[in-house]
Amino acid sequence: MNSLKIAIAQINCTVGDLAGNARRIAAAAREAKQQGADVLLTPELALCGYPPEDLLLRADFYRAASAALLQLAAEAPDLPIIVGHPEHVGNDCYNAASLLTGGRVAATYRKHHLPNYEVFDEERYFSAGSEACLVEIKGVRCGINICADVWETGAAEQAAGAGAEVLLVLNASPFHVGKQHLRRSVLSERVANMKIPVVYANMVGGQDELVFDGASFALDADGKLVCQLPAFVEQVALLDYADGRLRPGPLAAAQNEEAAAYAALVLGVRDYVTKNGFPSALLGLSGGIDSALTLCIAVDALGADKVRAVMMPSPYTAQMSLDDSREMIRILGVRYDEIAIAPVMDTYAATLAPLFADLPRSQWDTTDENVQARARGMILMALSNRTGSIVLTTSNKSETAVGYATLYGDMAGGYAVIKDVMKTFVYRLSRYRNEVAVAEGREPPIPENIIVRPPSAELKPGQTDQDSLPPYEILDAIIEAYMEHNESPREIIARGYSEADVRRTVTLLKRNEYKRRQAAIGIRISQRGFGKDWRYPITSGYQDEY
Repeated sequence: MNSLKIAIAQINCTVGDLAGNARRIAAAAREAKQQGADVLLTPELALCGYPPEDLLLRADFYRAASAALLQLAAEAPDLPIIVGHPEHVGNDCYNAASLLTGGRVAATYRKHHLPNYEVFDEERYFSAGSEACLVEIKGVRCGINICADVWETGAAEQAAGAGAEVLLVLNASPFHVGKQHLRRSVLSERVANMKIPVVYANMVGGQDELVFDGASFALDADGKLVCQLPAFVEQVALLDYADGRLRPGPLAAAQNEEAAAYAALVLGVRDYVTKNGFPSALLGLSGGIDSALTLCIAVDALGADKVRAVMMPSPYTAQMSLDDSREMIRILGVRYDEIAIAPVMDTYAATLAPLFADLPRSQWDTTDENVQARARGMILMALSNRTGSIVLTTSNKSETAVGYATLYGDMAGGYAVIKDVMKTFVYRLSRYRNEVAVAEGREPPIPENIIVRPPSAELKPGQTDQDSLPPYEILDAIIEAYMEHNESPREIIARGYSEADVRRTVTLLKRNEYKRRQAAIGIRISQRGFGKDWRYPITSGYQDEY
């Protein structure tokens, strides 16, 4: 029987950086060749990065991609490489994968199934292919598929029917919690239909709000997992195909939900900051759980020397908040500033007093609270302008859903680190981060006071979040049902939640769409975030079903 050594290139590509991505692919090819590989499999659209979005509407982009592909074919090591790239043929554009060998493009496959759901919008850009593509390498017939081709029936089975002995799949499959289990389940169905092994190479890295986790893997013809690469790191790994089977390869340990989500957030911050050329990051530290978790993620992503925290106490800031913030700074070792905002508040109050003279004092309350948040936002943005650092915002998904944040205040900034993290999950991630530190023999970075105290924006005396919102366990469950699963209020109430809580939450969620449109983008870790896969109108007369 013929044998084949297949290398998986789990690499971090940058959208639009054709030359840089080509260098990364060539480097992976050199490493694979040194390991004795017979062929290298790269991720989906590895040459241009994923998703290129409206770059794919530009003819010059395709011309540049084509030139980069031919140059890669001519200059890459003497090793067959299957490369994902965009292709323009006549009046059609394709999500394609080509076999580069002998200095030329020897064969090209065009993706059949174009996803147009969740964060995907491929029907906007591409035409669908319809033909199977088999390439023979060292006597082994290899079928090629691209990502969604194995999520639906048709393309994979067509390759097997055409005589493929092994299926090589290029992927740019973004992370969400539970995604790896879902991928394996789907691939197991394809294998059951095809009766041939599958090698699944996935991209790794952050791209705007998306994070690609890698976690490439392979299943043998019986659907058994024979290879699992680690998540969130680049790697070139080798698999042996011989005697009609994939032999066992490396098997990385699985991550739990907290470990995977935390790693995704760290990678998302690191790549967004570095790929966009920011020298460092800064954030407002409040003594609360959200900014504490954001600070930990930033430090783990960038290093303490590239993170700056600013505490901006008001007359309502508790001493405990100051003490806990200072303790975090001691442990993490970042640059820290304390800037009292009472003088700014006084100036605002004196300036606005003549305009508010005819209003009862009770109508000033929200204005006074927002002035505090906006004073802080102004200070952070001034520091950003002066230093070039990006401001990381600290609002979580629960707050983002119901508008529990101040436009142009604590929403001011360039990247929303925990925008897709429910408040209840913020606590889980915070405890996880502390547990990791203890396991490594270090001090837990988040003081226990921050975790156990009732959450508060500290914008007025004695304030807690639950003065304005249902308990977070209830709030998060309603948001998840309505926003992530499209359940109607009637269905949510039928599950046992009070009509008052459901009405209140849904009303706030709908009312604050205008805020979310103006918010910084943030890292997606759930199956549906407030970003590419949330497209609701601001102006709408739709009445929900109660």
